[in-house]
Amino acid sequence: MVDTTALTELYKDLHAHPELSFHETRTAGIAADRLRALGFETSTGVGGTGVVGTLRRGDGPTVLLRADMDALPVAEETGLSYASTARGTDPDGADVPVAHACGHDMHVVCLLGALEELAGDRTGWRGTILAVFQPAEELGGGAQAMVDDGLFDRFGTPDVVLGQHVGPFPAGMLAVRPGPAFAATDALRIRMFGKGGHGSRPETTIDPVVMAASTVLRLQTVVSRTVAATDTVVLTVGSLRAGTKDNIIPDDAVLEVNIRTYDPAVRTRVLDAVTRIVNAEAAAAGATRTPEIIPIDSFPVLVNDPAAVARTATVFRSRFGDDHVFDPGPVTGSEDVGVFATASGAPCCYWLFGGADPDAFMRAAAAGTTDTDIPSNHSARFAPVLEPTLTVGIEALVVAAREWLGQS
Repeated sequence: MVDTTALTELYKDLHAHPELSFHETRTAGIAADRLRALGFETSTGVGGTGVVGTLRRGDGPTVLLRADMDALPVAEETGLSYASTARGTDPDGADVPVAHACGHDMHVVCLLGALEELAGDRTGWRGTILAVFQPAEELGGGAQAMVDDGLFDRFGTPDVVLGQHVGPFPAGMLAVRPGPAFAATDALRIRMFGKGGHGSRPETTIDPVVMAASTVLRLQTVVSRTVAATDTVVLTVGSLRAGTKDNIIPDDAVLEVNIRTYDPAVRTRVLDAVTRIVNAEAAAAGATRTPEIIPIDSFPVLVNDPAAVARTATVFRSRFGDDHVFDPGPVTGSEDVGVFATASGAPCCYWLFGGADPDAFMRAAAAGTTDTDIPSNHSARFAPVLEPTLTVGIEALVVAAREWLGQS
């Protein structure tokens, strides 16, 4: 196993210097430098800021190992000595705080550690390692950007796609699910048009704030009244923006809606219901202009190949123990790593590894307060404990890669 001392310092550095989607230039440079030092053929700028490293050891399978690199527009509140104070510019041109609130810094370091261990083993495996450091997972476009930039034409087609994501359960644990494992996402920006005026004379206006508020409430019925109890759907209105002053009724209001589904037919039904409700609320308010509904993000369902999961989970249980590997059930988070599998025709196995302090998690579980006491991904308070998160994350990638690579 590799010495994690230097990798721990690298993790702290990456955590303190996060970068937004498609702006991961510093992170990509560090990954590329380390790949070259390990002897990988290295290419940068793939799909924007993506990095690809190739290490060949004779004939054998090609194993794609993937880590995402981007951070989130979140103001970090972890209190860590290496917490981020970085800022960046979001896709709308706004100045925003930036933090690694989803753990992609941990993904990068774990993959670099695994590659160091695999590269140092000159006799134990044969085949090709295709290391992919992907931009813009948070936007759902990074994997596709790399594919569109000729990822597989330029670097070869993998026999399997492997990767992992840190999650808010005890460090040292691994979780993997066959079949539909991570939800599809549709993110929508909805602009509702009214007629502005003075706040003292609402009768002369068509109030888009009331229109939007009614829409938010009505959208809450989509899951309970449109979706069967046996199907899983999440619908969240994450943003509502309107107006500039208390005594001015604005001309429009903007909602941003996030939808998670697993089944294509259910997805279509939910999107149709959202469109119907938005248009109906606008009509009920007397709007003279049809609302705009603009897709802003989209992730496909991540489907883990059952045979690939069974094969990988077997070596996980052998290495870490049966009691350290479990099926998490359907995850309502989304991931674009499956794009690599779909585009290449390779099976995918994507798993979770725990990042929460085990003792703190057990105390919270005993008290029934894990949802409130254990920060989850995208929280301003989310940050994995360094160990055993790092060691297990590295070793999980190594044992999975060895299982799929040829044996010397």
